[in-house]
Amino acid sequence: MRLSRGDRVALLVPGSPAYLDAVISLLVRGVVPIPLDPRLTAHERSRILGDLEPTLVVTDESELGALATGWAPGDVPLARPMHVTSGTTGTPKGVWSGVLPREHADALVAEERDLWGFGPEDVNLVLSPLHHSAPLRFAMGTLLAGGRVVGAGRAFDPTTITDTIASERPTTMFCVPTHLQRLFSHWDSAGTPDLSSFRLVAHAGAPCPDALKQRLITTFPPGSTWEFYGSTEGQFTACRSEEWLERPGTVGRARPGRSLRVDDDGLIWCRVPPHARFTYYGAAGKTAAAWAGDEFTVGDLGRLDADGYLYLDGRREDLVITGGVNVYPAEVENVLSAHPGVTDVAVYGVPDEQWGQRVVAAIVGTATDDELDAWARERLTPPKRPKEYRFLDDLPRTATGKVLRRDLAGGD
Repeated sequence: MRLSRGDRVALLVPGSPAYLDAVISLLVRGVVPIPLDPRLTAHERSRILGDLEPTLVVTDESELGALATGWAPGDVPLARPMHVTSGTTGTPKGVWSGVLPREHADALVAEERDLWGFGPEDVNLVLSPLHHSAPLRFAMGTLLAGGRVVGAGRAFDPTTITDTIASERPTTMFCVPTHLQRLFSHWDSAGTPDLSSFRLVAHAGAPCPDALKQRLITTFPPGSTWEFYGSTEGQFTACRSEEWLERPGTVGRARPGRSLRVDDDGLIWCRVPPHARFTYYGAAGKTAAAWAGDEFTVGDLGRLDADGYLYLDGRREDLVITGGVNVYPAEVENVLSAHPGVTDVAVYGVPDEQWGQRVVAAIVGTATDDELDAWARERLTPPKRPKEYRFLDDLPRTATGKVLRRDLAGGD
């Protein structure tokens, strides 16, 4: 099939080096790939693709070769992949930037290159499926700068990752906190590999418990670890771990070329340059609700300090209102995760006849009800203290590490 600028190609195949070649080849021609989870059910595929109107749907890896028409380091993608928001809080939406004018396309590549320092000597280790925006962005940035990518297409396995670090000597890695937890657990028994090749380890996607963050900082080379805050729609902040040590809990200041604002309701707004604009494909109402002039919001709540450092309070739809009091799950989770008997925690609200909602905490770990209750009483005001603790072996999460709170609350 002949493809033209602005056409959309849905990719429903696993990530691989051929996948990366196809994605970049499409983008430098102004054709927009739609990376999707190949595990989607027939019902999910139909629901998502019906709204996105793809020109071509690829479900067989053998078809990737025909899409990889050639590109070279230094080529400039003329579009952003159209990623689809996860849908954990509603109907999935395609994030559409269209075909960019050349000056905007150049600016988009330069922004990532200048922030993360991608160069021809880089070796990017891929830990996450490439249909997610962050791992694809880091892999593409590396390849466009002349570097190489390892691990693409492999299922996450701590033993394999450890062997790859030893054999390939990667310089960069994007991860989510769950990856770090599993790697550190493996290294506790198998030994920590030589990590001196890393110049950049960036994490995002979910809150990182303080103890895990501290271990990240002490395990990898000094100055190499970062956190960033962003979404499928766009990027907000970047934060060196050294900044986090000075301001525990922050996700950093606005990325270059952006500015942040928090409105009276606590909503975070980000002003972005022209090359970072987007719409929700075929959803004018949702697009209008997300934008105010050249600022957009994804519904996250937070606070800015006097120096412009952002602190997240969670998402508006995660807010628990109990007895008329607003309770932000992230605040309660930060307190409970500091208990030595808590490995993982998620806080959410369930209906309550007396209070409207009551605060519930799902706990992974060895702590007991009484221990957690005593801990909370010392550190949280009464409305924020969980009224119930539920103990689980694992928390339900998306592939990018986000807790599926609706799954946890679904039984109520």
